[in-house]
Amino acid sequence: MAGTQYRGSEIKDVNQFLDDAAGLDSDREKEIGQHIGYRYDVNLVPDYNRVTPFLAKYMEVMGWDDLNWLEDIHMGYEDGNPAVFDRNINGWVRVPASIELPDNQQDRDMIARELLVKFQMSERHPLVALRKAYMKF
Repeated sequence: MAGTQYRGSEIKDVNQFLDDAAGLDSDREKEIGQHIGYRYDVNLVPDYNRVTPFLAKYMEVMGWDDLNWLEDIHMGYEDGNPAVFDRNINGWVRVPASIELPDNQQDRDMIARELLVKFQMSERHPLVALRKAYMKF
């Protein structure tokens, strides 16, 4: 697995942070009291052979050749649950329990990117309520 260490924490398998939500491995995690989602090489370029059908269509509709604005979006974990971080709301968006996660981190990251885009476009996103409240026209 690419990037098997992060700041002194040894990554044993792809489900490590789901299976051991209470165990904080690194000194930094112990200091802040939570897991750090980036447990692999965050500079790893996404494998475009693993792009989901939704993201492929999204890139086509938008006229983009890549997902460079989503390259640093990865599947993270909040309280032992898979989640993706949305910078716009400064919070974690949990992955629905009905979604079965693959064993490959690249595939998990693509799912995280898709879920983030879908959430940001949905009526449930908090910025939609702000737009409605403050829209002038």
